[in-house]
Amino acid sequence: MADTVETNNPKDLFGHPRGLFYLFFAELWERFSFYGMRALLTLYMVEVIFEALVERDFATAVVYSSYGSLVYASTVIGGRISDKILGMRSSIFLGGILMALGHFVLAIENNVAFFLALSFIIVGNGFFKPNISTFVGSLYPDGDTRKDSGFTIFYMGINIGGFVAPLLCAWLATAYGYHYGFGLAGIGMLTGLIFFWSGIKKNVFGDKGMPPNPEVYEKKILGIPQKTFVPIIAFLSAPLIAYMLSSYKSIANGESFLGDETVVGLLFKIILVAVVAYMAYIMFKATLDERKKLFMAVLITFFMTLFWGFHELSGSVITLFASRNVDLSLINAGQTNALNSMFIIILAIPISLLWGYLSKRGLNPRTPYKFGLGLVLAGVSFYVLALSGGSANENGMVPMIYLLAMYFIISVGELFMSPVGLSKITDLSPKRIVAFMMGIWFLSSAFAFQIVGFIGKKLAIESTDANIGGFDTLSVYTDGFSLIAQYSIGAGLVVLVFGPLMKKLMGNVH
Repeated sequence: MADTVETNNPKDLFGHPRGLFYLFFAELWERFSFYGMRALLTLYMVEVIFEALVERDFATAVVYSSYGSLVYASTVIGGRISDKILGMRSSIFLGGILMALGHFVLAIENNVAFFLALSFIIVGNGFFKPNISTFVGSLYPDGDTRKDSGFTIFYMGINIGGFVAPLLCAWLATAYGYHYGFGLAGIGMLTGLIFFWSGIKKNVFGDKGMPPNPEVYEKKILGIPQKTFVPIIAFLSAPLIAYMLSSYKSIANGESFLGDETVVGLLFKIILVAVVAYMAYIMFKATLDERKKLFMAVLITFFMTLFWGFHELSGSVITLFASRNVDLSLINAGQTNALNSMFIIILAIPISLLWGYLSKRGLNPRTPYKFGLGLVLAGVSFYVLALSGGSANENGMVPMIYLLAMYFIISVGELFMSPVGLSKITDLSPKRIVAFMMGIWFLSSAFAFQIVGFIGKKLAIESTDANIGGFDTLSVYTDGFSLIAQYSIGAGLVVLVFGPLMKKLMGNVH
């Protein structure tokens, strides 16, 4: 019997299930809303929400990192609720509605509304993000050879949304005000839901995505069916999350009993201790071969966390650097967030072809070497920004070519690391704990934002001057970028040096 199958259906579109293309556009517009809002978020906090604070950069770094951490951590909870109670369809709708609500609430210029809006987006993302990707996989039978190309098409939608959204939303924000940009992001989310709803009405998904157990779905808690109880709890959780996000106030004023720590930061430290303790327990119970592979899975997750921690500075510190110290032409600071997705779209196919070419000649690097090179490239990209200070004009503004070069290099590094990381986690993990290790992998992005927050606080500029910039900010940023480069390149070189040992630990996993 063949190991793989290809199931074609007369109703397929371009050789793929029709449902794929409805999910493609749903995800494209959801990512449009997410990245459109992200392109504006840091600038909006600095220029509007915290404009009166001397420590406005500090407060922005605290809130941005807490928001990012909770956005990615919420997917672990939302995914479990979907698996046990709601199913993918209901979860995607609930998440989309919450995210759209969050974007529209952002259009209200009020501090309470601001934190509540971020909370709705956090909760909504937890339900939407893990389920729509899983939904794509469910459209294909096990072993279907079309699945990989189907995911390639799907992820192209992510990058198209990530490219177009910052250009349009940041243009609207500059031309007419931030709230028009946030409003457009909300419209994008609603558009994605309309595509998804249209697919359901046309029955392109068949019986996929329904609740896993109708009895559990209808089971009552406090007299309320779980299908209704879960959305109620999701909405009611938003104020609590908003309170957690607003802990920047007591920290900035030196009144927090946690010192320089946020509530979210403390929460993730507790989670980290619990994860490390449980991993130690798993390692103790595992066989020697399993222990070696698990050790490599943990290392891969750690290095990926480090990479994303530097990469995600694009939405915070690098956006502020672009606003204050880059001589921009054709685009504004918010629109620079489109550059990463632009380079991913341009480079994805060539780099994929490169791996294929090297594989045929037995030269395709093993995963540790790809990770090491990815971290080195990330470090080189920040070193480029560190060098930009030498080309500054009399106003402390550097040529835009440095920013373009930085995004080009770090995008290459991303393509070296990101596409292979997730698959290697599944290959290296014993079957009995694959789900747990997948949860750890997704949590790594949440921990990456704690790195973003740490760096953002270290590079915070204390000022209430709306036009702050020049050589004072330039020296802070370039010195910071130089340190980031050293850490990233150092981590990459460690991986490359110990690559042969890591290969042995991975066994037959490439």
